[in-house]
Amino acid sequence: MIIETVKNRIRIKDKVSSWEEAIREAAQPLLEDGCIHESYIDAMIENVIQNGPYMVLIPGFALPHARPEMGVEKTGISCLKLNESVLFPENMEVKVVMALAAGDANTHIDALTELTDLLMDDDRMEEFFNSQTESEILGILK
Repeated sequence: MIIETVKNRIRIKDKVSSWEEAIREAAQPLLEDGCIHESYIDAMIENVIQNGPYMVLIPGFALPHARPEMGVEKTGISCLKLNESVLFPENMEVKVVMALAAGDANTHIDALTELTDLLMDDDRMEEFFNSQTESEILGILK
């Protein structure tokens, strides 16, 4: 599911100025594709402000998301890969931000389940953090 959902929604940037900008940049392809409304991006940022960086699942990787009713039209995942880490609250460095728009709670669980294998594989994550092209990232997600 992830590879099909994230295809054509991957951005690579050298750096961003803040974690808020990282979330906005990561979610932009979802907004452009009509998966979410601007309110959903605001809700993801507000989640970090209210609850801390719980979406930093492992060092270097964040999965920002919010409740479906906050502005999801259809399920989608997009990815921002940064060449230079951005600091999330509590000094958590992040290089990969995958924005998740889940149309329902089950989709959220399914996406997390699929990501678990990737996140637990140190070699693949190292490749992900060092990737430079969309095709490299898609190869890692397979």
